[in-house]
Amino acid sequence: MKEIAFLGKNKKKWETFEQALADGKSPLNLTDLYIELTDDLAYARTFYPNSSVTAYLNSLASKAYLLIYKNKKEKSSRFVTFWRHELPLTMNECRRPMLYSLIIFLVTTLIGVLSVSQDSDFPRLILGDGYVNMTIANIESGDPMGVYGHSDELTMFLHITYNNIIVSFRVFVFGLFTSIVSAIALSYNGIMVGCFLAFMAKYGVPWDQLIVIMLHGTLELSAIVIAGGAGIVLGNGILFPGTYTRLHSFRKGATRGMKIVVGLVPVFIVAGFIESFITRYAFMPQALKLLIVGVSFIFVLYYFVIYPFLLAKKINDHAKS
Repeated sequence: MKEIAFLGKNKKKWETFEQALADGKSPLNLTDLYIELTDDLAYARTFYPNSSVTAYLNSLASKAYLLIYKNKKEKSSRFVTFWRHELPLTMNECRRPMLYSLIIFLVTTLIGVLSVSQDSDFPRLILGDGYVNMTIANIESGDPMGVYGHSDELTMFLHITYNNIIVSFRVFVFGLFTSIVSAIALSYNGIMVGCFLAFMAKYGVPWDQLIVIMLHGTLELSAIVIAGGAGIVLGNGILFPGTYTRLHSFRKGATRGMKIVVGLVPVFIVAGFIESFITRYAFMPQALKLLIVGVSFIFVLYYFVIYPFLLAKKINDHAKS
């Protein structure tokens, strides 16, 4: 059967099933419908392995499996289901926009570094005269990370956490004006990070001091990159509706993106706690710094990359069996 005929024959059935899942209602004879859906998926994988239809059915089967899981045995709350299944599956579905976001951030960070090497006044343009002058004074006094000890812990924690959450939501919401605008907002953050690192290095701040920034920066910067990916997901829903109506595609992108951004809130809270209560102890043992950075990096890599992949693979293997 040609792909267009396969699509025409089953499209209405798939759309009805997807709408029932989106509404959070369990369709009648859900298990039977799920079996029928996985049959269609198996057929599509055999004859149209690289088709968008196959990708669509794979995504739909994942959602159906999750709904069946929720309606089964476990009396786990909606909260637990979100963190164990919904968010990781959404991250896996959005892995390509996340990769784009990471590339944009890394490239613009490099641009920030190169800009400082070419123009010594560039940090003042990006970071502001007040911050630059304060940091230079701290460096000259032998305490380059002194900025972290100027406020009491609780006040600093509330301010930093609020600011980081606002930054992430802003990068995401810019996706309403297309993914290009989200990418621009993310680029500014990348340039700012690159500018800051190059500025500190230019004034001779040693690596063992710069790594203090990564105590909180590992979580904070990773979350900003992920928020940028969520913004791209939202914007792409508007720009590239595919076989959906533009409104339906927008809603789908907005739902996915919002799940991701909401899932980042605890990450920003932990990052804010580290920055406010721990980063101020810049002269702690190097081994302890590396431990905190390493644990943070492993968490981000596992929960937002590896675990989503493994969960989706488990669901796909279940669909094949």
